[in-house]
Amino acid sequence: MIALTRRRWRLARFILILLVIELLDELVFGIREAAWPLIRDDLGLTYAQVGILLSLPSFLANFIEPVLGILGDVWRRRILVLGGGAVFALALLMVAFSESFGLLLAAFILFNPASGAFVGLAQAALMDHDPERHEQNMARWTFAGSIGVSGGPLLLGVGIALGLGWRGLYLLLALATVVLMVAASRYSFPNGTDSQAEDEGPAGFREGVRDALEALRRREVLRWLTLLEFSDFMLDILLGYLALYMVDVAGVSEAQAGIAVAVWAVVGLVGDLLIIPLLERVRGLTYLRVSVVIELILYPAFLLVEPYVVKLVILGLLGFFNAGWYSILQAQLYSAMPGQSGTVMAVHSVFGLVASLSPLMIGLAAEQVGLNSAMWLLLVGPVALMIGLPRRKENRDS
Repeated sequence: MIALTRRRWRLARFILILLVIELLDELVFGIREAAWPLIRDDLGLTYAQVGILLSLPSFLANFIEPVLGILGDVWRRRILVLGGGAVFALALLMVAFSESFGLLLAAFILFNPASGAFVGLAQAALMDHDPERHEQNMARWTFAGSIGVSGGPLLLGVGIALGLGWRGLYLLLALATVVLMVAASRYSFPNGTDSQAEDEGPAGFREGVRDALEALRRREVLRWLTLLEFSDFMLDILLGYLALYMVDVAGVSEAQAGIAVAVWAVVGLVGDLLIIPLLERVRGLTYLRVSVVIELILYPAFLLVEPYVVKLVILGLLGFFNAGWYSILQAQLYSAMPGQSGTVMAVHSVFGLVASLSPLMIGLAAEQVGLNSAMWLLLVGPVALMIGLPRRKENRDS
């Protein structure tokens, strides 16, 4: 009995570490998104350069992450996670000391695949923990990330008040990553199939590649991959340009833009918390259909209204009703590929090669027609979800 209790506590601590890894990753993201006006002014960046910083690292990472994902299923996942954490910390240090666009771009290029190994395979480990509850565990994962996203702008404000600036915060995040790596090093990160995959070597990797290519030919897998990419228009892509939009189009101060990012993140955090018990009572896809319609109404209203306070209210509602989009769609992808949690990361990366250029396209459009007009392009996300989500009858038959 005592041994069973100890195993449960050890498993609970392991799950907590996995969730904190996601929290840290999204904290880095939240600080960066709120700090874009400061970074832009500090380094003298253009919209096109911001678009490159948002797109090119993700595009290049999509060539590396498939290998990491497949290895996560057929090789030593623990080594990949800890190695990714080390490079993650190094990339944060590089960001902190970047003095030019080129150096910052190099840091971001290094950071993305490191996050894939450190964070992506941690997510795979969480999915392997209970394959029957993908939606619920992905909701918990997303909630942990939302804490990071919402805490990022707040932490940036504190850092500025204390004189640390965005650079000082990145140094602290690098230190936090090292501490988290030490904690994670006590656990084994077993592969999803719990087989002798760690000893299979090249033969196991070749089989993993074949499995990934086979998955990319399946209609169900392609559906969830496509919808995941389109959902990002109302998630990370919108957040990536939000602070710049508030300063350059809405005409508010950098501090007010930071408040807007914080409102988005904090209200989204509440939504991500409430979605956890909701998914115990309501099917995820049923909720998703309703929230997509609401977003299609709210987003044009956000772009059209002018008063700052009204924009904040609508922005908060946008952040609230897109809660669950990523967790539900990603859970559907995991469920469509049982026993291949690392390969999920691989196929997602392969499929995301073109999608990773979306922020760049928004940046280039902003250079040509202005950021205000370019922001309307983000509506393609909820429109695609409305078209692509399975109908109720189709969902019952599947």
